[in-house]
Amino acid sequence: MDLLKSVSAAGSAAMITVTGIHPIDVVKTRLQVSGDGTRNYKALGIGGTVKVIAAEEGVAAFWKGIGAAWLREASYTSLRLGLYGPIKHAMGIKADSHFIFKFTAGSLAGALGSTVGNPFDVLKTRMMAAEGKSTPSMSVAASNLYKQQGIGGFYRGLEANVMRAMVLNGTKMACYDEIKTMVTKSGIVPKGLPTQFMAAFGAGFFMATTVAPFDMIRTKLMNQPPDAKVYSGFLDCGMKIVKANGFGGLYAGFIPIWARFAPTTTLQLVIFEQIKPIFGVEGSGE
Repeated sequence: MDLLKSVSAAGSAAMITVTGIHPIDVVKTRLQVSGDGTRNYKALGIGGTVKVIAAEEGVAAFWKGIGAAWLREASYTSLRLGLYGPIKHAMGIKADSHFIFKFTAGSLAGALGSTVGNPFDVLKTRMMAAEGKSTPSMSVAASNLYKQQGIGGFYRGLEANVMRAMVLNGTKMACYDEIKTMVTKSGIVPKGLPTQFMAAFGAGFFMATTVAPFDMIRTKLMNQPPDAKVYSGFLDCGMKIVKANGFGGLYAGFIPIWARFAPTTTLQLVIFEQIKPIFGVEGSGE
């Protein structure tokens, strides 16, 4: 029951957050798939990409794939965020435990969540990358994907997604715990919401830095054309990106990634902490 409460609280916090952050994710995805049968958004930059999407596809285009995003958060994020506490408890991890143990707990939660949420992640990525005013509904997109690629199509990029989730959640949750502990001990800001906000914002920065290459590779793999296999796997994709664009190519779209992760991480974790009491989760308001 405690596990269900924690996962439910995490999923609720994630779905609230993603609704407001989704437009940034759309811009980030367009920059990452730039040139893969789409317009060269990299040449336009962030501002140019926003202008083009708004002018040619309408403001509603910034919420393309929001249905898939909600389902992704309800599965993936609810598990990676909600399982962290129970996994820490099962591993006997305390506030003063070494960073690597907290990272391991976060990584395990991330791996489980990404495996469950991968189908919705694929649909979300493909719907956000689709250009034009007419975007198929999620059910149509899922049907088309199944007809073209079978059940395996929903698990494209699974390897990259699991690796990304492990690095992302391990960094996010371990850094959040570490920063929160340091801030609490220092007494720089009052306990509660101010401490949670500072810890979450700091965790978002470190998360964006470590996850950007994995996010780039995952997006490329998930957005491969149905009639072609441009990349044979995670390493092949990473090597081809570096060969074509240099090491910096792995950080394409970093600014919108950071612009998305900073508020997303902060809102998710702070909202999660605030709604814990509603779901009766232990450790509320720490």
